[in-house]
Amino acid sequence: MRAGVIGAGYVGLTSAVCLAERGHDTVCVDVDAERVGRLSRGVAHLDEPDLAELLVEGLEARTVRFTTEYAALADRDVVFICVSTPSGPDGSADLRAVDAAVAELAEVLAPGAVVAVKSTVPAGTTRQVAERLRDRKIRAVSNPEFLRESHAIHDFRHPDRILIGSDDAETADLVAKLYPEAPTLVTSPESAEVAKYASNAFLAVKISYTNSLARLCAAVGADIDDVTGCMGADPRIGPAFLSPGPGWGGSCLPKDTAALLHVGHQHGVDLPEVAAARRTNAAQVERIVEALSRRLTTPLGAARITALGLAFKAGTSDVRDSPALTICAELARRGAQITGYDPRLGRIDPATLSRSSIVAVDDPYLAAKDADAIVVLTEWPEFRELDWRLIAEQAPGAVVVDTRNLLDAAAPIDAGLTYLGNGIASGY
Repeated sequence: MRAGVIGAGYVGLTSAVCLAERGHDTVCVDVDAERVGRLSRGVAHLDEPDLAELLVEGLEARTVRFTTEYAALADRDVVFICVSTPSGPDGSADLRAVDAAVAELAEVLAPGAVVAVKSTVPAGTTRQVAERLRDRKIRAVSNPEFLRESHAIHDFRHPDRILIGSDDAETADLVAKLYPEAPTLVTSPESAEVAKYASNAFLAVKISYTNSLARLCAAVGADIDDVTGCMGADPRIGPAFLSPGPGWGGSCLPKDTAALLHVGHQHGVDLPEVAAARRTNAAQVERIVEALSRRLTTPLGAARITALGLAFKAGTSDVRDSPALTICAELARRGAQITGYDPRLGRIDPATLSRSSIVAVDDPYLAAKDADAIVVLTEWPEFRELDWRLIAEQAPGAVVVDTRNLLDAAAPIDAGLTYLGNGIASGY
C-alpha cells in the first residue's frame, strides 16, 4: 500500500520505518526542514533501539522518504497523523498541529483516501476531522498508538492489540491490512479515543497506588517488593507497573491524565481516581526531599548530591517530564549542589540539564566524588554493576537513596554507606 505519515517524532518516525520495513511505499512529512534533511541522509534524531538501522534500510530500499511538502502525499491510500498534542495551561490537549495537518491534507489527498489519527486526541476529534474532509470524499478513522519508548520498534512489530475507531467496516478493514496478523479491535471513533486516554491513566493510577503503598510499607515495617510480588501473582492484577519509583513522567502519562480530567470536566464527569494519582505523583518529590533531609548529616542547603539517572526511564535519553529532573531542580532550589550522570548523557541536551541546575559528569564515579548523598532515579541496569566500595572511597559516609529499589542493598551497606530503599522498613 501507499502510506503517508505526518510528523517524524517518536510515533511518526517509528511508524514510517516500520511500514517501510513491511514493503509499503511510505512518505513521511515533517515541518522541520533540518530534521527532514538529516533523516533523508539516514541520521536518526531519536534514541530508540533498531530505529537507526531500519531508517537506513528503508532509504536504501527506497520504501521510505522524507519531505516537508504535503503534495508528496497526493497519491497515498492511508495517511497517519502523528503530531504532538501537548497540554495547554488548563490541561486540555492542544490540537493546533492536528488541525494544521488536516487542513493541508484536505488540499492534497485524493477522494477515497483515509486519514488515520494516531495522535492522542479527545473524544469527538476524529469525527470532527471526518466532517471537515467529507466534501472531499476523504475518510477518517481513529488509530491510537500504544508504543513504549525504548520498545517502540518491537511494539510496532508485535502489537498486543490494534485499535481502529471507525463506523465504516470497509474503511476499518483497509487500515487493518497495514497490521497483518495483529489482534484488531474495531470500535466507534469516540470509544477508541477514550480507550487511549483510559489505558494511560490506568497505568498512572497503578504506579501512584504502588508509591502510596511503599510509603505505608516503610511506616509499618513491611517490604513493598514483597507486597507487590504477592499482588502481581494475581492474574487479575498482574505484575506490570507495580514497581515503586520517583514518580511517573515522560511524554504521555502527565499530559494524557491532564487531558482526560479536562474532558471529564467539560462533560460534568469527575475522575477522582486520576486526579488522586496526579496528586500522589507530584508528592513523590517532597517525599524524597524529606527522606534526604532526615538522614543527611549535612544541611540540605549545603549538601552535594549525585543523581544517577536523568532520563524518565531506562533505555532512552528522553528527559521530557522526567521525574529525575524535577527532583534535581527541587533539591537545587533548596540549595543543594547537584551532579548528574546518565548512561545516555551524550544524547541529552545540556541546556535541559542546566535548567534543572544539574552539573553533568560523564563518569558515575566522578559524579559521586565527595557526595553527601547519591540518589538512584532511573532504573538503568548498569547501576547494579557499580563498584560501591570505590564509590565509598570517593564519598565516605554518603547516603544512598534508591528510589527504584534497583540495587542489591548489601553492596552499598557492605561498603559502609547508608542505604535507603523505597518502601522498606529501614528506608523511606
